Amino acid sequence: MITATATHAARSFAAILKAVERGKTVVITRDGLPVERLRPEPRTSADRLKAALRDKPLGDTLRALRDEKRG
Repeated sequence: MITATATHAARSFAAILKAVERGKTVVITRDGLPVERLRPEPRTSADRLKAALRDKPLGDTLRALRDEKRG
């Protein structure tokens, strides 16, 4: 978990969003008290599939699945 002051969060919003995208939770504080908690959205199977297809060309993925099935 990451803690950031409201001022720091305002100045570094892009970096904070990147941290949340990487799975971190960020607590925003004001005057030392927590006021907001940013958490990553839950990932679905469809999100994982999209990421896998984005990282690897579809032809390679299909060939790998075919080869795996053949044993």
